[in-house]
Amino acid sequence: MSRDEHFEALLPAEMAAKAEQLGVAKAQQARGRTFALAVLAGAFIGVGAVFSTTVIAGAANVLPIGVTRLLAGLAFSVGLILVSVGGAELFTGNTLMVMAWVSGRVRTRHLLESWAIAFVGNALGALATALLVFASGQYQFWGGAVGAAALAGAAHRLSFGFTQAVALGVLGNALVCLAVWLSFSARSSADRIACVVPPIAAFVAAGFEHCIANLYFVPIGLLILHGAPPEFWSAIGASPQDFAELDVASFLLRNLLPVALGNVIGGGALVGGVYWFVYLRGRSP
Repeated sequence: MSRDEHFEALLPAEMAAKAEQLGVAKAQQARGRTFALAVLAGAFIGVGAVFSTTVIAGAANVLPIGVTRLLAGLAFSVGLILVSVGGAELFTGNTLMVMAWVSGRVRTRHLLESWAIAFVGNALGALATALLVFASGQYQFWGGAVGAAALAGAAHRLSFGFTQAVALGVLGNALVCLAVWLSFSARSSADRIACVVPPIAAFVAAGFEHCIANLYFVPIGLLILHGAPPEFWSAIGASPQDFAELDVASFLLRNLLPVALGNVIGGGALVGGVYWFVYLRGRSP
């Protein structure tokens, strides 16, 4: 019996052709539209980060670390579900545009321009989400447990060396782009959700890094560090001096830059490049 094209999932060769076509479409998309969708994507990832932080608040001394991280990953997957099903432009997922670029169907200038617009829009959306969450005072809920988890997460992300951060970024976006890649096979929203959750849960549970997520995780920590009232610090039994390593320069140079570099390698080379080599190499542009 032949495969029903309307209901059966796409096969990998068809997924590769779809990824290439989507890369071309993204490169040709109006820049204003790309930017607006990128802001949405940054906000969606920020929402996933809020959910993830809230879910693990207070769990440090209650649950095994593996269980805690798994819960964080399952919650964070909401962000990419919103991007995938709701429609948005995520810089890290768009590293798969490399497939269309290597095929010669997208020019280097257009690829880099699309990535730059997506990154800036993502950053704006994630930072705006952090500001809104801080203004809401949500970090003070449940005796400051959410804020304490946010501070710990931000500090952890600034504890890596440059090379380690690059490697964690490679691994993180390899899994994110595998989630995007799997979603290319989907025929329904339910399919997309089922494809997205496992790789995203794995990347978060393992402690890998994602530059756009970090544009929420670290800024919310910085906002809490510099703006939380004294009663918050009393509630969590800590002081701002305990998080002295949290600063903007360290975030930009020791985390955001190397993680973004690793994300491009992980998504563009290890996923996009490999699948281009397997399924699209040798085809005419």
